[in-house]
Amino acid sequence: MGEFSSFRRPLLIALPIGYGLVLRFVGEFLAVRALGILCLLAAEPLLDAAFLRYEPSRLLLTVFAYLLILAGLFWVAIPYVLRDQINWSTRTVFRWRFLHAIALFYGGVILTFAFTRY
Repeated sequence: MGEFSSFRRPLLIALPIGYGLVLRFVGEFLAVRALGILCLLAAEPLLDAAFLRYEPSRLLLTVFAYLLILAGLFWVAIPYVLRDQINWSTRTVFRWRFLHAIALFYGGVILTFAFTRY
């Protein structure tokens, strides 16, 4: 633990207490909050990959990373937003297919740039 070795004993006491308090008081939407934290963590390697790159296509990856950060922040702070987003996107078949067509196109563009530009 390096510099924090003096905090070892208080952390060993505080972490199980904090875990119990989270299970007791933040019982709803824990999976959505975990997904939000995962999105926040996944954005960092994407931003590192685009750091100090001069190709304009790096902005595709950067925009995706910042969208992940934005979604992660909303899902951690207001977890019922994901439920509303899922309900909105699945309300009609056209909306569902259109959103997936956009995602497929975006993935195809990133894959094309990965093989031709990077």
